[in-house]
Amino acid sequence: MFVIPVSRHLRRHESDFARQIERMFKNEPDAVSLRSPALDVKETEHSYMLQLDLPGVQKEAIKISIEGRRVNIDAEQAKPAVAAQGESPAAEQMLHQERALTRFSRSIVLPKEVSQSDSSAKLELGVLTLTLAKRQAPSPSHLPVM
Repeated sequence: MFVIPVSRHLRRHESDFARQIERMFKNEPDAVSLRSPALDVKETEHSYMLQLDLPGVQKEAIKISIEGRRVNIDAEQAKPAVAAQGESPAAEQMLHQERALTRFSRSIVLPKEVSQSDSSAKLELGVLTLTLAKRQAPSPSHLPVM
């Protein structure tokens, strides 16, 4: 036989718990969630090709930085357009909301350094494709003796 302790303040704890659960699942209209986008990396002899899923992101909202072997990608979805003139926002009432503004961020370290000037980025149908040229080691040169 076991005993389950019951607090006489159980109702207060239940309501606190219910409020916390409601706060967790309630989407604030201006809240931004942070996600790490799905990533595929391919390698060829002269470059790396990265593909990231960035649904709903405009190309102007993507920031890519390259520092040696590290590549950082940050992007944010555009805020939805406000109601057009003549439409009253007060007439609309959100009944159910699961979609939220999303900020995407990903950082990856590649095996070799990347040349930013020889690399390219393209956004098509919500997929960002980066073609990152490997930095070539300087070829050996000979110094003539005078």
